Amino acid sequence: MTSDWRRSLWRGTGILIQPVIRAWLQRRAASGKEDPARLGERFGEASHARPDGKLIWCHAASVGEAQSVLPLLQHLHETRPDITLLLTTGTVTSAALAQQRGGNAILHQFVPVDLPGAVDRFLDHWRPDLALWTESEFWPGILSELRRRGLPVLLINARMSDRSCRRWKLVPKTAKWLLGCFTAIYAQTRQDAARLRQLGASDVLEAGNLKEAAPPLPAEHDAVVQWQMALDGRTRWLAASTHPGEETAIARVHRSLKQRFPQLLTFIVPRHPQRGPEIADTLAQEGFAVALRSRNDAITPQTDLYIADTLGELGLWYRLCPLVFMGGSLIPHGGQNPLEPARLHCALLFGPSMFNFSDAVAGLLHADGAQQIADEAELTAAAGILLAEPQRREAMGEAAQRYATAQNEVIDVLAEAALKRL
Repeated sequence: MTSDWRRSLWRGTGILIQPVIRAWLQRRAASGKEDPARLGERFGEASHARPDGKLIWCHAASVGEAQSVLPLLQHLHETRPDITLLLTTGTVTSAALAQQRGGNAILHQFVPVDLPGAVDRFLDHWRPDLALWTESEFWPGILSELRRRGLPVLLINARMSDRSCRRWKLVPKTAKWLLGCFTAIYAQTRQDAARLRQLGASDVLEAGNLKEAAPPLPAEHDAVVQWQMALDGRTRWLAASTHPGEETAIARVHRSLKQRFPQLLTFIVPRHPQRGPEIADTLAQEGFAVALRSRNDAITPQTDLYIADTLGELGLWYRLCPLVFMGGSLIPHGGQNPLEPARLHCALLFGPSMFNFSDAVAGLLHADGAQQIADEAELTAAAGILLAEPQRREAMGEAAQRYATAQNEVIDVLAEAALKRL
């Protein structure tokens, strides 16, 4: 049970800082980073009634975590449709993704801030029978309150980098206390499990990585066919989940490649869709013929760049483009998930900064399903070779797909672990 002094400190501090947190969230809402109509959810005010019966609450921080956990929740729904599944996230884009892909099978709420009143209201209303926590989100107030109420909590898809482990070792008692809030921990890799044990976790199992086990991103069959017909004859490739600074680099690569491939069409999917109009305007000013998805711009024979600034359509673009460059890797961001295009048979290129997905990168490179480039010049050369040699590109796509679909059993493992604790 949580130490009395820790609980008293949390509750006392929470009362004092609640006005500050409320003002901060209101500023975020004004800038589009929170949903103003649902701001009450951040203070534990539910916008749905709690259905009768068992309820599993799963928390995923943002888009990446939500994408990885949704297949597990969908599997649980198919296995036990009588159980209510509640997913909380903390960002506007992850909320839109959850509602789009979860449908009627999964309820969505914004996660309450880690303040006593908000947490109490949330837990009193939803009364979860089991909580699933993802990756390395450690919210001391929520976790300690779950433990105080005697609710089982599983940390799934758990990860602990060497750097984070060293930092937690500076406060070993706090680390052990937080990890002690979990009934069991299911780590992504053997190394993650070992680091978590070093910090004092007792019940740790290596289960695999949900991000490597997810099914292919969805796309409507009719839409894929229509787009393939419309793009027939166009050489094309895709830059996925790009960040500021990368779009202009991709545009320069396009300009170089177009000298060899006159019908080249480059798709750009920004990591944050709201940047689409800004990207389109910037690249148009640099002399490119740009079409924007959110404006329903048509692709003409003259179109150079297509900015796909909508949410939830990556499955469509991956099916249309056999060659994909992963964004977030030409800048020191750490990259985006390369397994999503790999599952859809795409040959992969990514830059030097892919530390957020180091295990997947190592596996894809070892399997010859991807190529890592150092800079814009190397990207131009590598993309040119793969666009010119379809057999080589096809072989790389096949290797990527084989690797990306190798760990699908982790969904069954985690589903069984959850259901046996209800």
